[in-house]
Amino acid sequence: MRRPPRDATPAARLLAHLRRAAPALLAYAAVRVTGLLLLTLWAHRQHHGLWPILATEWDAAWYLGIADHGYTHHLGTAYDANNLAFFPLYPLLVKTVAVLTPGTRATTGLMIAVAGSFLAAWGIHSVGSHLHGRRVGVLLTVLWAALPVGLVEWMGYTESLFTAFAAWALYAVLTGRWLWAGSLAALSGLTRPTGIAVAAAVTVTALLSLRRGFTARALAAAALAPAGWLAYVGWVGLRLGRWDGYFAVQRLWHNEWDGGVETVRRLREVLADDSTPELFLVMVTVTLLASMALYVLSAWDRQPLPLLVFTGVLLLIVLGSGGVYFPRARFLLPGFPLLLPPALYLARASRRFRTLALTAAVLGSAYCSAYMVLVWPSAP
Repeated sequence: MRRPPRDATPAARLLAHLRRAAPALLAYAAVRVTGLLLLTLWAHRQHHGLWPILATEWDAAWYLGIADHGYTHHLGTAYDANNLAFFPLYPLLVKTVAVLTPGTRATTGLMIAVAGSFLAAWGIHSVGSHLHGRRVGVLLTVLWAALPVGLVEWMGYTESLFTAFAAWALYAVLTGRWLWAGSLAALSGLTRPTGIAVAAAVTVTALLSLRRGFTARALAAAALAPAGWLAYVGWVGLRLGRWDGYFAVQRLWHNEWDGGVETVRRLREVLADDSTPELFLVMVTVTLLASMALYVLSAWDRQPLPLLVFTGVLLLIVLGSGGVYFPRARFLLPGFPLLLPPALYLARASRRFRTLALTAAVLGSAYCSAYMVLVWPSAP
């Protein structure tokens, strides 16, 4: 497909960009619908309602509670009970959009998540195709859709929205759109705690670019990128009347950073100490180990600096946390650049091998995702 001429309108350029991404978006939808069909059949056999699973349980309930009642004013002493641990952009969007649309806020939240997933898939394709061509862009998108916890992308969670901000911020950096990069990084910092990883990628790359010549836009992006994360953390401190308010909240959620001590303990427990580990915990463990290996391969392949900084900081946060173990595969879901090495490998492989590998990944994702919400007794 030909690129639009340089004098094309912004709308024409956007439409052309969307057309180039159409195969990736269709493939993404096919993967997610496959997982949803299996989940529907499995849930029906268990006489379990599908809607609560997707829209109202676990973290979704916390975000809906914030949209309905706002944030608490006190730290308290109860563990796993303070809603200030949840960043504000998603519940704010739910509250705002629900005023303009029919249905419940749960419906609105789910629709925002699904829409965010397609924006994320578009951004992921854009990064992959910009670096290595359209085939790799499509494969990268499909691999992201087929992650073992891929169902979360279509639940009332923040991962889809956050991944969209992260992917487009990284694409903006790669294409030299500094103000877009800084703004999107700031929005990611209002969406999830790991928004600081996006901010680090933008800020570090922008500051290093100044060595080649000063530009006000790069400097502005470096300053703007962490603003969202810092604003929320600062606001929580003011609300609770203590400078470490946000970190005190995280301690009540057992999310202190211990440099990886708890992660190593749980890895050893699942791999060596427990003779019959729970299947979901095995999947989380494999995901963590695979992510570390893929980061080494990404560095070996000399991925662009912003991608390495983003995934490096994301891994540092997730692996270095002393918090709960089982959601860590979900926490790593936005780290799509880690999938570039397998996407490049599949792009060079035979069509038969590529088809078999992708089919196995899609079916495995569908099974693991359904197991995650129908058998595993805790949050995804």
